[in-house]
Amino acid sequence: MRFVRLGEPGQEREAVLLDDEYAAWLPPGDNDLKARAAAATGRVALADHRIGPPLRPGKIVCVGLNYADHAAEGGQPAPDQPILFMKAPDTVVGAYDDVVIPEGGEKTDWEVELGVVIGRRATNLASEQVAAEHIAGYVLCNDVSERHFQLERGGQWDKGKNCATFCPLGPWFVTADEIADPQDLALGLEVNGTAYQKSNTGQMIFSVTHLVWYVAQFMTLYPGDVISTGTPAGVGAGQRPPVFLRRGDVMRAWAAGLGEQRSRLV
Repeated sequence: MRFVRLGEPGQEREAVLLDDEYAAWLPPGDNDLKARAAAATGRVALADHRIGPPLRPGKIVCVGLNYADHAAEGGQPAPDQPILFMKAPDTVVGAYDDVVIPEGGEKTDWEVELGVVIGRRATNLASEQVAAEHIAGYVLCNDVSERHFQLERGGQWDKGKNCATFCPLGPWFVTADEIADPQDLALGLEVNGTAYQKSNTGQMIFSVTHLVWYVAQFMTLYPGDVISTGTPAGVGAGQRPPVFLRRGDVMRAWAAGLGEQRSRLV
């Protein structure tokens, strides 16, 4: 199943997709999404509503340098353990919302990623097999980054990752049973029609289940939390010469089965 949230910011309502053009409203409640989907009502045209972020995660755990080709384009070795950093929940925007270049930003960059949505409380999991049982589904994520803040201002990466609007999410959340193999999803990103990223999640250094298991060794994951699993080669900072986002640019990010995003830079 695919779930969306429709409406203006702060007023979104949950819905289940009926097809690529229509959805049905979910009844209110905190119980199982699939049970609520069975009681969904109405027939709502997606074109008549803003498509907001499909969920509001409590936290977003991001993985750095999880594709060897991305590490190489930055002149760094592939890590022997996952590199973790955080994105604040208030960075999340919808798949078609504007992305704001921050004041003082000079090197705003893109990173298309597979997001893993947690379905059950997870802490100190025994194995990757157990970790798989804690995955609710998947979502498309763009880990927008301001490289000037991230790499040239000292300290941790978080400074370049947490500007407002820096986490376009969606357009929809896809339940795990809809994705046959999360390690075989094509994904990519283009800017103004020029393709920069084109890869497959099979190129990850650390797999989806390994990342869920690993992260849960260090923190408790709750339903709705997101692990953004890293980006392949082709980011702006990796171009020769580097290419960064400017006002008026349009990013199109996509992943097989997870839809696409179109984000305008303002």
